[in-house]
Amino acid sequence: MLRLTQSQKLQQKLSPAQVQYLQILQLPVIQLEQAIKDELELNPLLEEGMEMEEDINEQMELRQEEAPEKDSAAGDDDEVGIGEEMHGNADDEYSWEEFFENNEGSSTVNSYWDDEEYDSPMPATTTLRDTIEQQILMLDLTDDQREFAGEILWNIDDDGYLRTDFDVLRRRFNEERGLDIEEEEAESILHRVQRLEPPGIAARDLRECLLVQLDLLPNVSTPRIIAMRMLNEAYDAFTKKQFSIIMRKLHIDEDMLKRAFEIIRGLNPKPGEGESIESTNWIIPDFFVQKEDGEFIITLNDRGVPPLRVNKAYKSMLLNRKKQFSKDTRQFLRSKMEAAKWFIDSIQQRRNTMLAVMHSIIEHQRDWFEHGMGHLKPLIYKDIAEDIEMDISTISRVVNRKYVQTDWGVYELRYFFSEAITMEDGEKIANKEVMVILQTVIKGENPRKPYSDQALTNMLKEKGYNIARRTVSKYREAMGIPVARLRKQLK
Repeated sequence: MLRLTQSQKLQQKLSPAQVQYLQILQLPVIQLEQAIKDELELNPLLEEGMEMEEDINEQMELRQEEAPEKDSAAGDDDEVGIGEEMHGNADDEYSWEEFFENNEGSSTVNSYWDDEEYDSPMPATTTLRDTIEQQILMLDLTDDQREFAGEILWNIDDDGYLRTDFDVLRRRFNEERGLDIEEEEAESILHRVQRLEPPGIAARDLRECLLVQLDLLPNVSTPRIIAMRMLNEAYDAFTKKQFSIIMRKLHIDEDMLKRAFEIIRGLNPKPGEGESIESTNWIIPDFFVQKEDGEFIITLNDRGVPPLRVNKAYKSMLLNRKKQFSKDTRQFLRSKMEAAKWFIDSIQQRRNTMLAVMHSIIEHQRDWFEHGMGHLKPLIYKDIAEDIEMDISTISRVVNRKYVQTDWGVYELRYFFSEAITMEDGEKIANKEVMVILQTVIKGENPRKPYSDQALTNMLKEKGYNIARRTVSKYREAMGIPVARLRKQLK
C-alpha cells in the first residue's frame, strides 16, 4: 500500500563557484598554470594584469554617472559555503554596480610576479623518443615497416617497456592503415627496434629486456652463456633467487653462478628510466620554506601564476547604461563576467587555504623542520582541520600531489602525516620514523642471510618498538623492500 509522507532533512549543496574552488584547490602549481591558460582562452572577460588605481577611479565615476537598475533575483535556495562565502547563480538578476562591489572584479594573486622570469624561454631538450625516432630512420625498412616501428615506439612506457599486447597492436595497426603486416614480419621489426640504443627498449618483459642486452654484449664468454641459459631455462628460480635450484638445473657450481649473476647485475632493467619517453619529469615544489632569524618563512610557488582581472573594456561597456544590448548578449556577457569573478576568487582562496595548511603543518612538525630526519611527530589530517577550522576533505585536497622544498630536501606534503606508534615507555612516535629504523636495520644485514620479518620484529622490540610482525611486513612492502628470500645475494 502506497503512503504519502512528509519529512524534513538538511542538505549541503555546492554552488558552481564552490565546485570550481575545490577543483582548483587540488591542482599542483604546474596544472594550475595550465588551467589559467585554458580559462584565459575560454573567457574573453578574463585577462592578465593587475587592477590599476585609475581603473578603480574610472569605475567609481561610471557608478556615479549611471543610475543603478535593480533587477529581481530569481530563486531563493540557501547554499552552504566552504571557506569564504562565494555567491552566484547564473539565473539571478541584479545590477552591474552590485556585481562589482567589494572586489572591483579584480584580485592580485601573486605579489612576487616577475615578468622577466615568467617569460624566460625553456631550454631545448631532446627526448628519448626523438633519439629512437632518428635511429629508426636509419634502419633498412620499407615505409610501411618504418611506420609500424613508429607505432611500437609510441606504445612504450616510461620504463622503456612495450606493455601493450603485441598481436593486438599489430592487428589494430593493420586495420587503421589498411595494411597487412604479418606476425613474423612484425616480430622482425620489433627485434630490430629492441636492438637500438638503449638496448632492450620496447621489450615486452624483464626477461626479454635482459636477453636482448646479453645478446648484444661484444664478448662471448662462458658466464654470459650461463646467464642466457639461466634466463631461458630457470627464469622462475632466477626471480626468486633460488640459487641451489639454478645450480642443479644448469649443472654449474657456485663460482660460475656468481659470475653469471655479475653479468646480469650490470645490465639495465629499465632502459627508458632516467630519460623519459616524453620529456624529463621534474618535481616542482608548491611551497618554499626557509628559516630566517629563528622564524620559518613560507613562500607559495606561484611565480608562473599571473595576476588576473576582468577586462576593462567589457567592464566599462557593461556599466554604461546608454549602451543597448540584446537579451542574449547581455546574458552571455553577464555569465562570462560572473565566471571570471568566480575564477579570480577561487585562485585567491586557494592561495589563502594552502598557506594556512602549510603554516599549520610547520607548527605541528617544527622539530622536523628544525632538525630534519628522526624528529617527525604523529600527525593526521584531522589535527590540521581542527587547527585551521576547515573540513578534512579540504586538507586532503591541499596535501595531495603537493610538494615543499625545505632545508632537508623536497618532500611531498603527505610525508608529514603519519600514525602514532606507542613505545614501551608510553612515548608516541610517528610510524614513518619506525620505517626509517627498519630500513637502516635491513641495510646492515648479512646479504647471504637476510633477516626474516620475524627476526626484524624481534630486533625492533629490543629497541623498544613494540609492533607486530604483520606491521613490519606492511612497512617493508610500503618501502618497496622485498622479502628476505629475494634480498639474498651471492658474495
